[in-house]
Amino acid sequence: MAARSGQKLKLLYIADILKKYTDEDNPISATEICEKLIKLGVTAERKAIYNDIDNLCFYGYDIVHTRTPKNGYFLASREFELPEIYLLCDAIRSAPFISAKKSRELISKLDAMLSVNQVKKREKGIYINEKSKTANEEIYYNIDSISQAIEQKKKITFKYGTRHLEEGKKIVTVYKEMTVSPYALVWQDDYYYLIGNYSKYDNLIHLRVDRIRKVNITDEPMRHYSEVSDYTDFFDIGDYTSRLFGMFGGDLETVELTCKKEMLEQVADRFGDGVFIKNVTDTTFDLSVEVVISEALVTWISNYGDKIKVNSPISLQNMLCDRANRILKMYK
Repeated sequence: MAARSGQKLKLLYIADILKKYTDEDNPISATEICEKLIKLGVTAERKAIYNDIDNLCFYGYDIVHTRTPKNGYFLASREFELPEIYLLCDAIRSAPFISAKKSRELISKLDAMLSVNQVKKREKGIYINEKSKTANEEIYYNIDSISQAIEQKKKITFKYGTRHLEEGKKIVTVYKEMTVSPYALVWQDDYYYLIGNYSKYDNLIHLRVDRIRKVNITDEPMRHYSEVSDYTDFFDIGDYTSRLFGMFGGDLETVELTCKKEMLEQVADRFGDGVFIKNVTDTTFDLSVEVVISEALVTWISNYGDKIKVNSPISLQNMLCDRANRILKMYK
């Protein structure tokens, strides 16, 4: 009975062998496929393998017959190509909201899409800095619960942690209960955020998901985002986050800047290629952009010293001058 079952699964076994052991640099011969099938309890003749590979190709597998570096077959196309796997692995490795344990699990799942030889090449370049990773192992369950609540248009309750200094200079995390109407989840500035409305206020808040514990979906309908934002038909997360700096909230205003021409790359990176440029001279250009006025915006402008000048609004000018004066005062 086991042998019969093995024969019925032979095509699947061959597909797995090609996925696991072959790539462009490591083809496998029909004889070697037979040897690996025997270890799986399946007998096969070399000539029958050719027909099996033809059937797999007919089904849709991209299997190539090559004579270099040796005569054999390899799987030429996969769900993800090697550079895509590298990119995804690096994103997981560097994302601070994914725990070190979960990072390794996710990377291991991505490894299963590569051949064993491709994995060996990739492993040399993977390093996980555990100090930069969250210790919150709940995050995946919480993301699932928050996503369900958004779909069901229900409020959620959870505990949200913030750091405090205790006596003895010890850093501790203190949690408070919150009830929030969830509108969107977004990956921004290296962290995953929940955007919603805290029931005590009439505005939008941004909460880091890695600081959230014990999410519970309530039976209470969420507060509609039109009551706390400019969006009515749908919550446009792309439009909303494009105006933010560092996920800091604040008032949306038109900002007029004069920038030195060497700042063009930084300005385009931050505001996009479609930003409105005007008054171009030999050394400077002006631009107008709608953004949220916040301390994060002040920090971004301050980073470039005399290369960016704020022409308006006056409130932003005052924030910059106040920041500069406070820094100067520290060193007097």
